[in-house]
Amino acid sequence: MNQTSVSVDLLHRYNVPGPRYTSYPTAPVWREELGPEDYAQILSAGGQTGSAAPLSLYLHLPFCESLCYFCACTVVITGSNHSPEASYLSSVENEIDWVSRLLAPGRTVTQLHWGGGTPTYFSPERLLALGQRMREAFSFAPDAELGVEVDPRVTTPEHLDALARIGFNRLSLGVQDFDPAVQRAINRVQPYAETRALVDAARSLGFPSVNVDLIYGLPLQTPESFSRTIDAVLAIGPDRLAVYSYANVPWLKKHQNIFVNRLPDERAKFEIFRTALSRFTDAGFEYIGMDHFARPQDELAVARRERTLHRNFQGYTTKSGTDLIGLGVSAIGSVGTHYVQNARELPAYAAAIEHRGAATFRGFHLSADDQLRRAVIQNLLCHGTVVKAEIEKAFGISFDGYFAAALERLVPCAEDGLVELTPAEVRATALGRIFLRNLAMPFDAYLPASAGSEKPVFSRTL
Repeated sequence: MNQTSVSVDLLHRYNVPGPRYTSYPTAPVWREELGPEDYAQILSAGGQTGSAAPLSLYLHLPFCESLCYFCACTVVITGSNHSPEASYLSSVENEIDWVSRLLAPGRTVTQLHWGGGTPTYFSPERLLALGQRMREAFSFAPDAELGVEVDPRVTTPEHLDALARIGFNRLSLGVQDFDPAVQRAINRVQPYAETRALVDAARSLGFPSVNVDLIYGLPLQTPESFSRTIDAVLAIGPDRLAVYSYANVPWLKKHQNIFVNRLPDERAKFEIFRTALSRFTDAGFEYIGMDHFARPQDELAVARRERTLHRNFQGYTTKSGTDLIGLGVSAIGSVGTHYVQNARELPAYAAAIEHRGAATFRGFHLSADDQLRRAVIQNLLCHGTVVKAEIEKAFGISFDGYFAAALERLVPCAEDGLVELTPAEVRATALGRIFLRNLAMPFDAYLPASAGSEKPVFSRTL
């Protein structure tokens, strides 16, 4: 794609609020009150995927010493006071015990991810004990994928050693941008040398996969400055890259209001991503879709080529057909045809764990229509293609009839060169792969309702 292939008018028309579709239906429409007793029944039944389905575990470790101003995650800022570590891990371990007792015997963990917050905020000794507790409570497959987010500013060689002993094989490093002015603007000063040293130490310990997270659209960024960040990232030699669009949601995260009038405009932001797309693919990375890149030999790239790629709350993954168990404050799970979420505030989470064993406070049960639309959106986001015959066979419908309204809404996208609508397929073009969120939105039955909200519900798609 060259620089002139996208007009300002097209960018303006498609740069609209829209979901990232880490789930369908998306979390803002979950309205069902669902408590620990309901969740216990769901876990005991094994979900609709079957009692022997493999498990994917996500653990949320929310603490950070300082606030990154771009952040929209559930975090708890403590400064240098690490006293909350012990009580939080006590709650988490109680939740682990509660969940593991309810699961049918023989269920194997094929994926584990620790996110945050900052998992390496916790001491190496506490992380090691936590990892051991999880291995005692769950049965891990020998080839399980264990990933953890690390902050180079607080991660020590002792942390890396503890993570290696637990069995983690994928490190995800938050970088965002290496430009000093951008780092100061987002309150995350992180010298290149510090990050490079951490990656080198991880490689020496035998970590087989290193992922680097970047964000485009941050204050003071330009295509030129981000190109220098790309130079630095390529020198580090990651296996995977995530290049996320900055989600500007000041109505949800008040601290983002400080960025007013400091963000790159629509065209500049797109050029930053276009630069990243061009530079990383020229360097040998495959564009997985939306915001992810991987080396051709990486499992993620292989899964995309073999059409086994999956998308869940952790983004793109090779682990499909699993039940996702969310642990920790605000954590989200997906078990069969149910979504569940834990309490989003730390005091409520801790109290619920103490008194009820779990902190589930809301969820969603997917109808047959939800499951059908989820499959279509998954195919678009993961493969860039929806093969109509596959959907018709799986769900017993006539695709063109069932989705007549969605296909009609895609006609302007086809006229703009983003998608090809054929009798057999809905296929994103090379340009359309950048606009996958937009191409998925016509299949979303809940968007018309959210469009009437007084405040925006989603960040913009570009």
